[in-house]
Amino acid sequence: MALEMEQASTPEQFVGRSACAVRLRAKLARLSKFPVNILLQGETGTGKELAARILHFSGPRRAGPFIGVNCAAVHESLLESELFGHEAGAFTGARRASPGLLRAANHGTILLDEVGDMGPSLQSKLLRVLEDRAVLPVGATRSIPVDIRVIAATHRDLAQAVRSGAFRSDLYYRLNVVTLTLPALRQRREDIPLLAAGMLHQVARLLDMPVKSISPQAEHMLMEYDWPGNVRELGNVMQRACVLGRGQVIEPADLRDYLMEGARVEQFATLDDMVSQHIHDALAKSGGVRVEAARMLGINRKRLWRMMNHYKISH
Repeated sequence: MALEMEQASTPEQFVGRSACAVRLRAKLARLSKFPVNILLQGETGTGKELAARILHFSGPRRAGPFIGVNCAAVHESLLESELFGHEAGAFTGARRASPGLLRAANHGTILLDEVGDMGPSLQSKLLRVLEDRAVLPVGATRSIPVDIRVIAATHRDLAQAVRSGAFRSDLYYRLNVVTLTLPALRQRREDIPLLAAGMLHQVARLLDMPVKSISPQAEHMLMEYDWPGNVRELGNVMQRACVLGRGQVIEPADLRDYLMEGARVEQFATLDDMVSQHIHDALAKSGGVRVEAARMLGINRKRLWRMMNHYKISH
């Protein structure tokens, strides 16, 4: 639900020799000096949590707490209490008062991961915290001052969510003092051998086993794959190859089943993808006239509007 991350991090922990990696390390080093709110964007598994740790532990707030919470992993009614805290008796089961994660991060940093999944009510409360620099616990009548740096992270396009009305524009601009976009692994393929080798060393150390190497053929397979799960997925593949591979050198046979399965999954469109594309096609054929697009889809205009909001479609 939430975690406090104590291990120190530096820009050098963002491994890679590619131009993308070099630029990102330079930006992290520069931004860590200024405790402004930052929005981290990027696909799942690109290292947003690592970037947030670097920004905190390399900056002036490193002596304070660093607390992370995944906004998508907790139901909104529970997330409110987790973030803002509550008074004793504020709701059924609240036998004791709780300070909440925002107050726990006082004089430090809080990472709001997947902030794009936060509902409208919590968006409004978070905006008040950023504006007033104070937290109002659930069931309380007086706000409590806090001094926190907020790092928000999301794999969603928040600018598009603002345009569609799914995310508050005023909160977006409060969080988005600086935006940092983390590159997908397929955008820095030349870093894959270095990352894979480092992961093999980590796995060997954790499992107390000899370090394995990667054959040129297996390395070529890794660089050709598109990695929809990015660095996290690469880490899982390396761990699997270490545990299941029989030799001291990882060969294509140790990777083929997983990578081929991943490629087949990636190429198969999900139902959401197909519905979204169908709506896009209807809007394109109708010249953007929603009444006509709804008629073509066999639904009414209100339902089309709801579906466009759901799939983040603007036209």
